[in-house]
Amino acid sequence: MGNLLKVLTREIENYPHFFLDFERTKWDLLKVLTCTELDQGPNFFLDFENAQPTDGEREVWNQISAVLQDSESMLTDLQAYKGAGQEIRDAIQNPNDIQLQERAWNSVCPLVVRLKRFYEFSLRLEKALQSLLESLTCPPYTPTQHLEREQALAKEFAEILHFTLRFDELKMRNPAIQNDFSYYRRTISRNRINNMHLDIENEVNNEMANRMSLFYAEATPMLKTLSNATTHFVSENKTLPIENTTDCLSTMASVCKVMLETPEYRSRFTSEETLMFCMRVMVGVIILYDHVHPVGAFSKTSKIDMKGCIKVLKEQPPDTVEGLLNALRFTTKHLNDESTSKQIRAMLQ
Repeated sequence: MGNLLKVLTREIENYPHFFLDFERTKWDLLKVLTCTELDQGPNFFLDFENAQPTDGEREVWNQISAVLQDSESMLTDLQAYKGAGQEIRDAIQNPNDIQLQERAWNSVCPLVVRLKRFYEFSLRLEKALQSLLESLTCPPYTPTQHLEREQALAKEFAEILHFTLRFDELKMRNPAIQNDFSYYRRTISRNRINNMHLDIENEVNNEMANRMSLFYAEATPMLKTLSNATTHFVSENKTLPIENTTDCLSTMASVCKVMLETPEYRSRFTSEETLMFCMRVMVGVIILYDHVHPVGAFSKTSKIDMKGCIKVLKEQPPDTVEGLLNALRFTTKHLNDESTSKQIRAMLQ
């Protein structure tokens, strides 16, 4: 009998000790069954096609609109950028041929002026983003309330992200940009050694050339600009919790995901282009969040449902989303962190 008691006592001691809270479990089950906002995130329609500014939004909206009106011409110019590769090769292979040197230089100079325009536009975009963040994160409203109430500003934020991904995608596919600019800088340096001043230096001086060089050295220069602008905004506004900014980004990602996966919302878009716009914005804001948030978008503590976002993309025709999936694979910061789940990594393989 004594031995039996010892065995029973030992079994009880070794058995897991916990309290099963049936009352709490009941409410958790109800949350799952009713799919509350806690689990699904913000659930409202962001009218990317028709949102118009209210009187309260108009001043900031006008500032941003003045910048965005030049975005399409920037993309058209970048798409048409062919580079001076052949002229540069001919000049390098025939260093004593003055005519070929002049032809290469005359081909590169107008291209460098164009590259300066792109860089200067990035500075305007940086200021525009900071103005938007100020409007979309300020108390007393939550990020969800801001985005729902100020849809015209949310749309402009989306347009900045849309432009950024398109610009960087075109830039990554065009190695001529860095080749042309490297040739320009080498030639300027050589002429400076020989005490020669060229007219182009009045347009792109040494300081400007250094800043442009850093900009174009980035694989995704516009995204880097937005990332720096957001980080600067957070550091400059010390009284504003960082969560106000990161929650604004995660809320935008969640809203885009919900709109894409909800037939009722999708049916309200009048064109397929808006669906593509929504996907691009979702990916853009995920990448921005991943660069700005201390632990990134792929952590278990992230407020972005990464599995859900990737799933939405993978449900689209592959040829339309491969570039977006590649953006998540190659331009995010934390995908390869140890804290990223194997399942998410596998989804992006």
